[in-house]
Amino acid sequence: MEDKVYKDYEKEFSPRDYLDTFYNFNSGPVAEREIVKFSLQNLYQTFSAGGLKGDVLIDVGSGPTIYQLLAACEAFREIIVSDYTPQNLQELQKWLKKEPGAYDWSSIVQHACELEGDRSKWQEKEAKLRKTVTRVLKCDVTKTPPLGSAQVPLADCVLTFLAMECACLDVDTYRAALRRLADLLKPGGHLVTMVTLGFQSYVVGPKKFPGVYLERETVEKALQDAGCQVLKCNCTPLKYSKALCEGLCFVVARKSPSA
Repeated sequence: MEDKVYKDYEKEFSPRDYLDTFYNFNSGPVAEREIVKFSLQNLYQTFSAGGLKGDVLIDVGSGPTIYQLLAACEAFREIIVSDYTPQNLQELQKWLKKEPGAYDWSSIVQHACELEGDRSKWQEKEAKLRKTVTRVLKCDVTKTPPLGSAQVPLADCVLTFLAMECACLDVDTYRAALRRLADLLKPGGHLVTMVTLGFQSYVVGPKKFPGVYLERETVEKALQDAGCQVLKCNCTPLKYSKALCEGLCFVVARKSPSA
């Protein structure tokens, strides 16, 4: 079953349909816009106001998106992005290289800059992010190691946003995936994640994709069992218009310094 889902993503997931559905900040559904704002606010509080910083951040399951890295690019010297599907990696590369037809993130980047105090600096922010992202890798969180044969340093922070609940179809697989992500961290490093709670499925274009149903307690326990202490858990009943779910949960956890 798991293999079929991954093949479906490779064959049928459309990055542009996904972006137009969930990240159309100006004219998309209000629910999706509020979720992006919730995400950016929590990321700002974590990486900018909260002072979490370091040398290397690894973003696992980046999808075709860059919004989750806008605050982090000010706090980390190097960002490594990764995803399972070739088409998502291609979409990311298109934006990073400023190629024709790249998705327009300017409205969301402007909102992120507004949180930091100056909306007008959005072009500088985009340039900073492009400079900070040094590698684009394939990942598979159901495999050990999740980044395959790529040689990567242990990270100060692993970030994974709205990805694990889609990549894993049962709780045991999700728990094992979090342990693999924790293995990418230095002792004392941070794992930052946002999870869709009560998730059942979401729709991209004509295709419906399933996932694992998670509750707050399940997420916290999985992080603890991966050797991480939960420092922050901010949940909200915000729901997508194109997904069956119950809310969202933003979590910051710290790997044991002795791990």
